[in-house]
Amino acid sequence: MAWTASNVFRQMMADILTAAQVYDLDTDAYKAALYNNTPTPSKDVTAANTVYNVDQWVTANEVFQAGQWAQGGVALASLSVTTPSSGTVQWNAANTASGGAATLANVYGCLVYDTTRSSKGICFNYFGGTTGVASGTYTVVWPGTGIAQWLT
Repeated sequence: MAWTASNVFRQMMADILTAAQVYDLDTDAYKAALYNNTPTPSKDVTAANTVYNVDQWVTANEVFQAGQWAQGGVALASLSVTTPSSGTVQWNAANTASGGAATLANVYGCLVYDTTRSSKGICFNYFGGTTGVASGTYTVVWPGTGIAQWLT
């Protein structure tokens, strides 16, 4: 089984609620690393297995191109936490783009991780199937519900 959904890592939420880890979703540095269909992402892994270049998120499964979409991911910009409606908290960023001459294929999703906090994963986002670009700009368009959403 490979990619089937997007999810927030359960351990990230537990770490926040138990003060085991502090995340600042609007000022820490975050990246989005692209992945092929080899990983089998799970929201229920340990904190150690959410880290970039560990478990499912090893570089052997990563899709990148030097000078276009860096290995290790592209930095997220314009981070924000909002409460757009009752019972909803959203975390968002500006759409994330490669350089203008990217050739990327077989991209199924990304790992979003905190480079300020030991590269721990926040969530993984499934793109709905294979995506790519040939000699152009590859852009991750974050949905209207944000990179991640929590319902209270």
